[in-house]
Amino acid sequence: MNGPMGGPTSSPTSGPSGGHPRLEGREKVTGAARYADDLRPAGCLYACPVPATVARGAVTAIDTSAALADPRVLAVLTHLDAPRLAQAEDPTLAVLQGPRVAYRGQYVALAVAESVEAAEQAAAEVRVRYAAEPHDVVLVEDHPGVYAPAEANGGHPADRARGDLGAAWAGADVRIDATYRTPPLHNHPMEPHAATAWWDGGRLTVYDSSQGTGEVQRVLAALFGLERAQVLAVSEHVGGGFGCKGTPRPHVVLAAMAARVVGRPVRLALPRAQLAAVVGHRAPTVQRVRLAARADGRIEGLAQEILTRCSTLKEFVEQAAVPARVMYRSPASLTTHRVVRQDVPAPSWMRAPGEATGMFALESAMDELALACGLDPVELRLRNEPDTEPDSGRPFSSRHLAQCLREGARRFGWERRGPVGRSEGRLLVGTGVAASTYPVLIGSAAAEVRAEPDGTFVVRVNATDIGTGARTVLAVVAAEVLAVPLERVRAEIGRSDLPRGGVAGGSSGTSSWGWAVHAAASELARRLAEGVPVPPEGLSAGADTRELVQRGTEFARHAFGAQFAEVQVDRDTGEVRLRRLLGVFAAGRILNPRTARSQLLGGMVMGASMALLEESTMDPEFGDHAERDLASYHVAVNADVPDVQAHWIDEEDLHVSPMGSKGIGEIGIVGTAAAVANAVHHATGVRVRELPIGARALLGRLGGP
Repeated sequence: MNGPMGGPTSSPTSGPSGGHPRLEGREKVTGAARYADDLRPAGCLYACPVPATVARGAVTAIDTSAALADPRVLAVLTHLDAPRLAQAEDPTLAVLQGPRVAYRGQYVALAVAESVEAAEQAAAEVRVRYAAEPHDVVLVEDHPGVYAPAEANGGHPADRARGDLGAAWAGADVRIDATYRTPPLHNHPMEPHAATAWWDGGRLTVYDSSQGTGEVQRVLAALFGLERAQVLAVSEHVGGGFGCKGTPRPHVVLAAMAARVVGRPVRLALPRAQLAAVVGHRAPTVQRVRLAARADGRIEGLAQEILTRCSTLKEFVEQAAVPARVMYRSPASLTTHRVVRQDVPAPSWMRAPGEATGMFALESAMDELALACGLDPVELRLRNEPDTEPDSGRPFSSRHLAQCLREGARRFGWERRGPVGRSEGRLLVGTGVAASTYPVLIGSAAAEVRAEPDGTFVVRVNATDIGTGARTVLAVVAAEVLAVPLERVRAEIGRSDLPRGGVAGGSSGTSSWGWAVHAAASELARRLAEGVPVPPEGLSAGADTRELVQRGTEFARHAFGAQFAEVQVDRDTGEVRLRRLLGVFAAGRILNPRTARSQLLGGMVMGASMALLEESTMDPEFGDHAERDLASYHVAVNADVPDVQAHWIDEEDLHVSPMGSKGIGEIGIVGTAAAVANAVHHATGVRVRELPIGARALLGRLGGP
């Protein structure tokens, strides 16, 4: 039975124990899986970069004599002698091409030596002189350089307006006008960025820690003046990325450059302390949210205005106001983005860019509106469910947010919640809720599925598994179409010489690669059903979805969810601890419950970490992020997330893809920070509008029981 939004309305299910284990699981736990930094070709050398120590200026002199005096050191590359590259589309990749320094930590030299230790010592012995210039790194709301960009990340219009917001504000019974702030955040995958590169005549091979080898291949070919077929990029196993490996980073260009100069393979693994400067980060935001509502909580006007920053090298604008164009009914709406160019490292993608930051502000403001209207926060959201996507007017391909809210409330025990939190001795305990959304993004891809004479099948597509279980899910898609057990299917992924696949980002992998695999497997199944024999070399079928992926774009396609949190706050110390976290999601058909649950839990844990722990500060004097390692930049560990549960609605959306699935890698993080912040308010009566929430924000503001 289909619901009004295009998907079935069967009962909710969590499926946490079902599904298939990862196909590469044994390789990973036994150490057989090889990552970019594990490769050691014969004659391999090691490289170590030299970061700039000024935030703005120019290199005036470089002395490499001490470094080159060591016989273990083969080369020290600088802008004076490094190979010239073609003009880079991404200016952050124009490494060692000139003396200008755009941010502290930008690479100004590269030492290449026989061992890691020798390379590190040589890099430390390079002496660089600068002509330093005054730098601008502090984001303030009245900055004279604030401007309106043409668009925000993802190609979204920077500004959207509809209706008469002024009239809605003037005529409102209840008004919320609040400003929320998020700090810079860093991706910090377990595996740091690393690359091993070598040249064979005019051919370049790189093993890179990347979320997409096709893009690595394309960019390196352009920079070094090669045909794409002359570059082989490999990322068979990747230890996390969260977006910072979504585009090529300076390390892979440096490794290829050094390998060309010395004529031997070169391996470059970035120290964790350098990642904050060179691999992208989530930019800070200042967000003003205004809600104009009737006394019954129905929103008449909604405004979300974003201020953020980017680097002087490259414009990247976090699309934090875009979710407000999707979530709630509002006859009048204004969503804007403003940005300042500063002498800072270039921001980039970090898990759910835009949604994670923007929904913290919007869902916190919704909680404030519920309180002002005397409504339950779940009920307020239900009253503001739209019939169509508010900004575009398009029908939703499916939207089961209301089911997520109701089912989450039931599982969480929301009916026992009082208007204020409760006391347990010195502990103040409260609960909160927030909604979440993430767009369905689908790119075209190509795939091949081959039947072998022994009755097994091979899936070939240039997908990348960054820990999400992509290998397994793609094999599941093929096995289901071919009607064979999963153990008879294996997947070849992570190489640029495989059929074309896009980047593992934007929660788009399963829908994009999976659609191509589904189409190829369907064609192969048809041939086998017709009795076509399998020759000794195998029988293959291929597919390309360039035209297919245009189907369904007349709909507004999104995943939705609801997160519920319970926290305790120590009234004496201000310490906040998470007790429970529960999420219910409507993310299309769940193809492999085991790996899907892992993704949803991981997103929620990252959202809790964003709410309570993660913070990076910009040092105004030196112009860099002060927290550059995992000792000072705190991320959640097991003790910080004692009880986390992920469930989902049984939803199948065939307007999205023939599998009926949506992306799940990012929806988990989106509403979690707001749910935690709202729980802190319920527990304490203190509204904290700046992340992370901790003792600094609460001490001196906590009253008695």
